[in-house]
Amino acid sequence: MVIAIDGPAGAGKTTVSKGVAKRLGFTYIDTGAMYRAVTHKVLKANIDLNDEETVAEAAQRMDVCLRKDRVYVDGEDVSVQIRDPDLTRSIVKVADNPGVRQHLVELARSMGRASKGAVLEGRDISSVVFPDAELKVYLDASLEERARRRYEELKEKGIEIERLKEEIAIRDEQDKNRILGPLRRDKDAFYLDTTSMRVDEVISRIVAEAKKAGA
Repeated sequence: MVIAIDGPAGAGKTTVSKGVAKRLGFTYIDTGAMYRAVTHKVLKANIDLNDEETVAEAAQRMDVCLRKDRVYVDGEDVSVQIRDPDLTRSIVKVADNPGVRQHLVELARSMGRASKGAVLEGRDISSVVFPDAELKVYLDASLEERARRRYEELKEKGIEIERLKEEIAIRDEQDKNRILGPLRRDKDAFYLDTTSMRVDEVISRIVAEAKKAGA
């Protein structure tokens, strides 16, 4: 069984997806981390992000591996580095690269099919990666709440909440208007506004929906 969880940045997809996977004994697959990992490796190699062919070739040569809560590229644990706010600003060019997307979509599909049960999260899992997923979920939350959540994660780095709010709003527009795999709510998706919900409540709601679908 595949559970596809989509939604805008800061809606709680990662935390919730991990919780759902743990409760159901499923494999958790963070597709966003895969794009972050490629971005990190490309930047580290000083490859011009505007050179689509070279970036795509580099991505196809990389060994991107997700193990539990860790992300590895060519054997190197990059779990911390890929969450850097400066890297986040560069992801869009990598995510919009057709060659990179084709490669990572196929990689995510193969991971999902190899699992007895999988929870995948991103922005186009329901519409592109697994349109035939047994359960599709669209997580949402207000812009203010999403900024607050990110602030709690990053406040030790001195990030201002207003700056985060502006960046998330820009990211929303970018994600919704992307040519490849834009963020959108699939017509078959279970919609859940998490603005005023606790994490455990969100997880329980999705687990209940998964059991209705046969988990």
